[in-house]
Amino acid sequence: MTWTHPDGFTASDDRARLDLDAVHGYLSQSYWSPGVPREVVEQAAAGSLPVGLYDAEGAQVGYARVVTDRATFAYVCDVYVLDALQGRGLGAWLMRCVRAHPDLQGLRRWLLTTQDAHAFYERLGFARCPFPERFMTIDRPDLYRLGTEAGTPDAP
Repeated sequence: MTWTHPDGFTASDDRARLDLDAVHGYLSQSYWSPGVPREVVEQAAAGSLPVGLYDAEGAQVGYARVVTDRATFAYVCDVYVLDALQGRGLGAWLMRCVRAHPDLQGLRRWLLTTQDAHAFYERLGFARCPFPERFMTIDRPDLYRLGTEAGTPDAP
């Protein structure tokens, strides 16, 4: 699926267009996945519904990834637009494209986490969790920096 923005940008779920080096470059410097290995970015894209944002020349300038069963639930993550292009409405447009994807219609629940973009996502229809007491998490923010051994359970 490909969408075209009036300013010449495109959003696409075509995996062949993804520039995973560019995505890795951004994500490895982000607050939510500092130091993430490129192999992890590649594996995450392969197991999700990724949507790239591209300029008129075809260079990747943004990204969003949806972890979903395509039936009931979607978790939106790794959303970004390059800093130089922020403030032009491209992030909101990218998110509207993601929400309009034909594979994601009729979902019962959409979820995302953010440290600093609550107002942005609220303008797109997301709400702060009205029942946080229902959600549980295992959070390992230093995983990529410290590493972990495969198959070794986390200490309680």
